[in-house]
Amino acid sequence: MSSRISGAAYSIITRSQSYRNRQDGLIKHMIRKITIDQLRQGMFVHDLDCGWLDQTFLWTAFAVTNEITLQRVKALGIKELYIDTEQGLDVASAPSQQEAEAALDERLDTISASSTARPRLSSVSEESATAKGIRTLATSIIQGLMDDIRLGRSLEFERANPVVEEMTASIFRNQDALLGLQRIRHADHYTFEHSVNVSVLMLAFAKSLNLSAPVIKELGLGALLHDIGKTLVPNDILNKPGPLTEHEFTVMQRHVSDGVALLSRSHGFPHAALSIVAEHHERTDGSGYPHGKTGAEISLFGKMASIVDVYDAITTDRVYHRGMEPSEALRKLLSWSNHHFDPKLVQQFIRCVGIYPVGTLVRLASGRIAVVVESSRDGLLRPVVRVCFDPDRQRELTLEDLDLADPHIGTDERILRAVRTSDVPIDIAAVMSAKL
Repeated sequence: MSSRISGAAYSIITRSQSYRNRQDGLIKHMIRKITIDQLRQGMFVHDLDCGWLDQTFLWTAFAVTNEITLQRVKALGIKELYIDTEQGLDVASAPSQQEAEAALDERLDTISASSTARPRLSSVSEESATAKGIRTLATSIIQGLMDDIRLGRSLEFERANPVVEEMTASIFRNQDALLGLQRIRHADHYTFEHSVNVSVLMLAFAKSLNLSAPVIKELGLGALLHDIGKTLVPNDILNKPGPLTEHEFTVMQRHVSDGVALLSRSHGFPHAALSIVAEHHERTDGSGYPHGKTGAEISLFGKMASIVDVYDAITTDRVYHRGMEPSEALRKLLSWSNHHFDPKLVQQFIRCVGIYPVGTLVRLASGRIAVVVESSRDGLLRPVVRVCFDPDRQRELTLEDLDLADPHIGTDERILRAVRTSDVPIDIAAVMSAKL
């Protein structure tokens, strides 16, 4: 059964206005996290919590009013979701949203405590210009390769090898320069930029696992071409600004087998790279596609690819949804690793990019807003940040870099929490690229 709500189901799952009891001017709203087996008619779904699925929904909050709706939700392959107990039936034994988030915080603390220092051969400022040129070149190359396929030309994947070499070298000098550029997005270039982003993330991930240099480069190549099969997906489906029908989703799923077929015909394409193309939509619980592989059936490289592919997808603004902040996306991956992703690999990925990845907007203990510009040399909670905004006075500040791991800064100045970019009127890309 396809793990998707079909177009017809949207006439069944109707959006409801969220009702909140107000007491003393404050919103009281009991949200609980339940398992899919606990879902019953009469409940109100607050959030399907299924961003790991390669699909979109018009609604994520709705009443489960009949058996058809219940079975449609169960067919998605999700294992956990959130219900609103003030609009529907309760599960008293289920943890509240706050309790679930507190448990995630404890897991993140453990991951942070087990991180190690990351050596750098150059500073972000030294690597920045080179990284920008490499990213521009990589985007141009993947666009050219995809255009060749659309025009019926043969796929010359070897054209990507030199830029993968350059990306790998940049990652080894200082990965934060290339990773920081992932915050710069262009909606009309999503497919190309997503391919480049996944390649950069895969290179950094593979490096953090101490894989050999030849294997790391092969994985970077496979990640750059992981969506090459989408060149054969009709544009009206590939660029549809909304949910796909059951048939359209089936067509979209074919990009995996199409990509494998295209690259299998290319003499000399590395096996490790091909596993990324073949398995980046598989999930450890068998809910993925195209083959519904589980656990050990999925290669190490396929498991890695599924993590970085979802991370980049859910942090990107699309026509039909706003991307998550990087730190929020990492929390989601950690939660979903209970079922859909390899838990140890997700934890290592978080160590790789940091609790607050480069480009994350954060609020400091002083109240000021800053952007993370470089990961920490000492744990994951004390990166280098660029102070840029005073939210109390609603004004921009003179840009200033603070290394929160520097003992001279003192222990009082620290990160309190991540901040949504929509809440602060600043241009993160401009702040990150500014010359101090």
